[in-house]
Amino acid sequence: MPRRAWWMFLSGGFPGSAGEGSQIPDQDTKTTVGTEDTCESKVSMKPQDSCQDMRPKLFHSIKFFVLCHSMLQLAQLMISGYLKSSISTVEKRFGLSSQTSGLLAAFNEVGNTALIVFVSYFGSRVHRPHMIGYGAVLVALAGLLMALPHFISEPYRYDNSRPDTPQDFKASLCLPTTVVPASALSNHSCSSHTEVKHLTMVGIMFTAQTLLGIGGVPIQPFGISYIDDFAHHSNSPLYLGILFAVTMMGPGMAYGLGSLMLRLYVDIDRMPEGGISLTSKDPRWVGAWWLGFLIAAGLVALAAIPYFFFPRELPKEKHELHFRRKVLAGAASPVSTDEEPSSEQEPSKKKDGLAQISPDLTVVQFIKVFPRVLLRTLRHPIFLLVVLSQVCMSSMVAGMGTFLPKVLERQFSITASFANLLLGCLTIPLAIMGIVVGGILVKRLHLSPMHCSVLCLLGMLLCLLLSLPLFFIGCSTHQIAGITLRPDTQPGPGFFPGCAEPCSCQSDDFNPVCDTSAHVEYITPCHAGCTGRIVQETLGKSQVFYTNCSCVAGDGLVSAGSCDSACSHLVLPFILLVSLGSAVASVTHTPSFMLILRGVKKEDKTLAVGMQFMLLRVLAWMPSPVIHGSAIDTTCVHWALNCGRRAVCRYYDHDLLRNRFIGLQFFFKTGSLMCFTLVLAILRQQNKEAETKATVSSSGLQQQLLTSGPEKKPKDSRV
Repeated sequence: MPRRAWWMFLSGGFPGSAGEGSQIPDQDTKTTVGTEDTCESKVSMKPQDSCQDMRPKLFHSIKFFVLCHSMLQLAQLMISGYLKSSISTVEKRFGLSSQTSGLLAAFNEVGNTALIVFVSYFGSRVHRPHMIGYGAVLVALAGLLMALPHFISEPYRYDNSRPDTPQDFKASLCLPTTVVPASALSNHSCSSHTEVKHLTMVGIMFTAQTLLGIGGVPIQPFGISYIDDFAHHSNSPLYLGILFAVTMMGPGMAYGLGSLMLRLYVDIDRMPEGGISLTSKDPRWVGAWWLGFLIAAGLVALAAIPYFFFPRELPKEKHELHFRRKVLAGAASPVSTDEEPSSEQEPSKKKDGLAQISPDLTVVQFIKVFPRVLLRTLRHPIFLLVVLSQVCMSSMVAGMGTFLPKVLERQFSITASFANLLLGCLTIPLAIMGIVVGGILVKRLHLSPMHCSVLCLLGMLLCLLLSLPLFFIGCSTHQIAGITLRPDTQPGPGFFPGCAEPCSCQSDDFNPVCDTSAHVEYITPCHAGCTGRIVQETLGKSQVFYTNCSCVAGDGLVSAGSCDSACSHLVLPFILLVSLGSAVASVTHTPSFMLILRGVKKEDKTLAVGMQFMLLRVLAWMPSPVIHGSAIDTTCVHWALNCGRRAVCRYYDHDLLRNRFIGLQFFFKTGSLMCFTLVLAILRQQNKEAETKATVSSSGLQQQLLTSGPEKKPKDSRV
C-alpha cells in the first residue's frame, strides 16, 4: 500500500482537522466532499430547498455539538465514576478484596482497549455522531446490568447473629453454655449453590463493566475528532478545555450521587419487618449502591438522543473563512505562528496530489499498514514523552478516584457518604477550575509548544510539593483486642488475655464495640466478655451499650460501634491539600493535550489521538486501580472469611495504608514531572537547531548576493 494513500486515509478521517487545506474552496476540496455535504450546505444556506437532510439548523452548529458532547461525556463518566464512589460499599456487600474491587473498577477498560485501535480505521468511514449515539445506548444498558445483582440476590445480612432482632441478639453475647459451633454454621451457609450464586453476581458486574467500556469506545475519540474537524483552529483549545471541564463534572456528580445514595439502606426496596438498628456510622452499614446506577443510566440514555440528528459533517464556523483570507494574504497572526506545526504551513500541493488517490482500505490492508505508521508515531519523542506523562497522571487519578474515599473512611473514621461529599464538593470542582485555567492560558496567551511544556512542568512540580505533607497527616490504628498490628505491639490497657475463652465466640461474627475509656475495640461483644445489653434514648437517638464485660476494666461497659479515630479533625487539611494538588495538576491537562495535537503531522492526528487513549487505558486506567488495591490489601491486619476464602478486610494498619497509598501517588507524580522535563529539553534543542539553520541559510544567502553583485555591475554599466 503506498504511503501517500495511507496519509490520505488518515487525513480523510480528519478532514480539515487543524489544517487549512480543507478550507479552500478549490476543486480538490470539492472532490473530498460527498453528496451529503452538498445536501447539508444547501440546508444551511437555503432551508427552502428540497433535500434529504432537513435537520434543524441547530444540529449544524459546532457549538451545539460541543454542548451535547459535554453532556454525554458528563453522564458517561458519571456512570463509570459512580462505582468508584461506592467501591467500599460493593466490597462489603459482596465480600471483595481491594484488589478484586480495583480489577472490577478497571475492567471497563478491557473492552475499550480491545476496540480503540480500530477507531482510527473506522473514523473516516462511519457516521461519527450516529456511532457515538449507539455507544451511549450500550453504556446505558451496561448501567442497568450493573444494578441487576441487587434484584436477584438475597437481602443483605450484616451479621450472622443478627443482634437487631430480640429473639437472637444474645448470640453475639458471651454465653458459656453450649452453642452452635462456627464451623457448623459455615458449613450450613456455604453450600455449592451459595458459591455459584456469589460468582454469578460478581460475573454479572464484570460483564457490565466490559460492556460499559465497549460502549464508550466511540464517544471520546470520535467526539474530539469531530470538534477539531469543524471548529476554528484557534478555538479548538478553548472548546477542548470546555469539553474536559464539563466532563470532569461527571465524576464530581457521581461522588455527589454516591453521597446521597449511600445514606439509604441497601435493601430500601425490601426492608425487613421491624426495620433495622444500624446507622450509616456503623462499619457494617451498606448503602443503596445500586440505585445510583439506575439514575445515571437514565441520564446517559437521554444524552444519546441528539446524536441521531447530527449530520455526518458540519460546515466550518463563519469566521474560519475570514481567518483563511488573512493567511492567504500573508498576514501572519500570533496564533498561526505559535501553534501551527511546520507541516501545516506547507503549501497545499501535497494534499492536492493526495486527493487524487482513492483512500479505500480493507481491514486486512489496514492491519498490514498499521504497525509501520504506529512505529512512526511512537518514534516521535514529543508524542511519546507527553503520552508517558499523561500515563503517570492518569495512574495517579485512577488510583485516587477509586480508593481515596476508602482511605478517608479508614484513616479518619468518617462515613462513606461524607467521604464522597468531600471529593464531589471540593476535589472535583478545584480540578475543573484547573482545567479551565489551563485552557484559558493556552487560548489567551497563544502558548507555543515550548511554553505549554513549561506550564506543565511548573504545574506538576507544585503538585509534587503539595503532596509531601500528606505523609504526616494521620494517626495510627487504635488498639484492637486479639489483633496484632505489629510485632512490637503490646496488649492495650484493660485487655485481659483469655478472658473471652469460656464464651465460645463465633470467629466469623462482626459486631464491633468500643471501650471508650481505654480506646480498645473488640470484634464483637462476645469477644469483650459482655453478658448484658441496654439501649439508651438520647435526643431522639438510641445508643446501644453492652454491660458486664469481663475483658473490660472498671464498670465493664462498652458502646456499640467502632472506636472513633483520634485524628478525625485532620480530614479537612488532608482533603484540602489533595484538592489543591489536583487543581494544579489539572492545569496541565489541556496544554499537554495540545502538545500532541500540534506536535504530530496533520495526516497522523487521528491515529495519534487513538493511540493516546489506547496507551492511557493499557498503561494507566487498567493497571492503576489493581496496583492501588493490591497495595491497600498488604496493609490489612484482619480479614473476614466467607466460606473459607478471604473476603473483605475489616481492619487496616493506618500508618502503612497512608504511606503506601500516598507513596504510590508521589511515585506517579514524579514520573510525570520527569517526562515534562525531558519534553522541555527536547523542545529547547529543536529551537536551537532551527535557529542555527535559519542563521546558516541567511548567511549563505547574503554570501551569494555579495558574490553575484560585482559580476552584474560591469554588464549593467556596458549596457
